[in-house]
Amino acid sequence: MASHTPNGLKRLPVLVLFFSLFLSLILSACGSDSPATTTPAKKADVTPPKNLISQGTLTVGTDPTYFPMEYVDQTTNNYAGFDIELSQALADHMGLKLNIVKTSFDTLLTDLDNKRFDIANASIYVSEKRKAKYDFVTYMTAGEALLVPTGNPKHLKALSDLCGLTVGVGSGTEQKPELDTASADCQSKGKPAINQTVLQSETEVIQLLVSKRADATFQGSLSAGYYNTLHPGLFEFGGPVSNAGPSGIAIRKGDTEMSDAITKALKALHDDGTYKKLCDKYGFPPDERL
Repeated sequence: MASHTPNGLKRLPVLVLFFSLFLSLILSACGSDSPATTTPAKKADVTPPKNLISQGTLTVGTDPTYFPMEYVDQTTNNYAGFDIELSQALADHMGLKLNIVKTSFDTLLTDLDNKRFDIANASIYVSEKRKAKYDFVTYMTAGEALLVPTGNPKHLKALSDLCGLTVGVGSGTEQKPELDTASADCQSKGKPAINQTVLQSETEVIQLLVSKRADATFQGSLSAGYYNTLHPGLFEFGGPVSNAGPSGIAIRKGDTEMSDAITKALKALHDDGTYKKLCDKYGFPPDERL
């Protein structure tokens, strides 16, 4: 699954969708000093919570290493990505400034407990275990997807269709063991195994499709959707998104004032079309939107 799951960090590597040079620039930026984080407030149409870490400011914790959801823009040295823009829009509706606090995903929820920030927004998978300790406002589902050449010439809709075909996948991703299982299933049914091309970066994986060296690639659905946005007309989804689960904004348990404010602000984003515009911008398919 593309979002963060309860069994450790089921997070894809930083997904950079242009070229290898851009990949290195993004990674170097993420390791640099914290970029500019504070934006001015706008007039409120949702009453903000009173118990903010810093009055007049929505302080949001994130781990900016998950392209395109949250990362550091090399050109501006500012935080960027879907979750960052969503946080900004939520703050705008509450008439608050936005301050992004960088942390690691390993300590994200602990830092929330310790009141380093008001909320955590970092593509967090909403598991039952996490729901027992935190309140969540869900805003998206995320899963996995096949990417295929435009027109889907092999008519691929599921992993079971990949027997005997060449499929690109990233090393160390959650999709790799799933592809292994699918390949074993092929063989158990007397069909040829899946010919896997395993590469280190998503940039390399996507180039397999560009150069027609693979029949499909298998990756997180968020990144797959964004590839389609960056490379219009080259790819399409091979079947529906699979293994989808909710992603949400984490809030300290029992902080109903914060939960209510975020819920109302998110509804306002749906009502004014901002949520749809963001999803369209990042290429997220309709079945991943809430």
